[in-house]
Amino acid sequence: QVQLVESGGGLVQPGGSLRLSCAAPQFILEEYHIGWFRQAPGKEREGALCIRSSDGSTYYSDSVKGRFTVSRDNVTNTVYLQMNNLKPEDTAVYYCAADGSRYYNPSKTLSEYDYWGQGTQVTVSS
Repeated sequence: QVQLVESGGGLVQPGGSLRLSCAAPQFILEEYHIGWFRQAPGKEREGALCIRSSDGSTYYSDSVKGRFTVSRDNVTNTVYLQMNNLKPEDTAVYYCAADGSRYYNPSKTLSEYDYWGQGTQVTVSS
C-alpha cells in the first residue's frame, strides 16, 4: 500500500549530489522507523540502504556509508536522504518506507514495512 510520497530524484553526473524527500500526508513520520531502499534496472531490490529510527538513531549499509545521510524534519514531517558523491551504480528507483515496530531491523525487506511510496528515479550518468 502506498502512503508515502518520495520526491527529489533526477539526473545527476557522477560525483554529484541529490536530496530525496519522503513525506507522509496521513501520519507522523517521527513515530516510525523510516528506511530507504532502491531497485536498479534489471536487479532485485536491495536491502535497506539506511534507516532513521523513531528515536533518532541511524543505520547505513556499507554500500552507502559515508556518502548518504538520512535526516528527519519533524516540523515538515519529512525524512530526507542526502546523497553525495553519486556513482553510476547508484542509478535506481529509490523508495522510502515506514515501520511501526518497537525496534528497527536492518534485515527487513520493503514489503515487511507498514507503508511505502511509489519511488523516485535517480539516474547517475555523464
